[in-house]
Order: sequence, then structure tokens, then C-alpha cells
Amino acid sequence: MPSQLVISCSHALAERSLTVAFVESATAGRISAEFSLCEDSGKVLKGGLVCYDASLKESILRVPREMLERFTPESAEVTQELADRLQTFIPADVHIALTGLTTPGGSETEEKPVGTIFIHAFLKGKSVPVREVFTGSAEEIVLKSVDRAAQLILDEIPFGRLIQEESSINE
Repeated sequence: MPSQLVISCSHALAERSLTVAFVESATAGRISAEFSLCEDSGKVLKGGLVCYDASLKESILRVPREMLERFTPESAEVTQELADRLQTFIPADVHIALTGLTTPGGSETEEKPVGTIFIHAFLKGKSVPVREVFTGSAEEIVLKSVDRAAQLILDEIPFGRLIQEESSINE
């Protein structure tokens, strides 16, 4: 069962006739799966891509290898690039990318410990980056990340009313 945050987010998107798409690394499809379990999923969820391995970020979404090498696959810069490139793959009102470190053995450092999660949203042209450091098991970090992505959308969702008002004016 999805968390109350995910359910609320899905409902808020549906109320505004807005859709969402995800590109996921650290959460490996969990955000999409959680949104798919909501009553409004058919109205809001367009789809998602899982690019867990860095090679898929490069081959599928065409993130430049130099960028992956310079910033690491789990970085704010790469996450923003993933969200930006997702817009050309899946048409939606909201595009969310998430990368991060849920277990040791990746690109963790003292400044970027295990539990560091990067989320980047594009909401009708508005770019919103988030960096969080969560604690707990890998599953706990993933679930906290799912909720944080939903909260990000909820925090920014007033833009939906503006879009609808603008389109009414332009008609």
C-alpha cells in the first residue's frame, strides 16, 4: 500500500489533471510502482524508466560519459540531466529524476555518504533540485526517497492552478 504522502500527491495531481513521469536509479522503479497502486494512477502516472546502472544513463538517456565521470552517476548534476532528458521520452506535466546511494560501494564520500539522495523535478519548465541524506536500511532509504519525491510534487503543485488559468486565458 502506498504511503499517505504518495496517495495525497496522486490525488492532487488528478484533481488538477496533471500527469507525472519518473526516471529512477536508486529507487529502481519503486516510485512508479507506488504511484501505480493509487486510485488515481490511471489519470496521473504516464510511466517511468529505471536506469540503475550508469551505462544505462548513458546509453538510454544519452547523459554524456564525461558528465558521469566528472560528477558521478549519483550527483545533483546527473540527476538534473536525467530529469531534463526524460522530458523528451515521456510527455507529462511533471518529470522527476532520482539518483543516490542506498548501499555502500558506489560513489560515497564523506560529503556524500550512503543515504544521500538527489531528486530533480521539472514542473512545466520550473526546475527544482533536492538533496537529502536519509538514514536506515536500503529499503528505508528508498521508502523515504519515494515520500520525499511525492512531497516535492505537493510542495510545488500550486503551479497546476496557474497552468490551467493561463490556458483558459489563452483560449
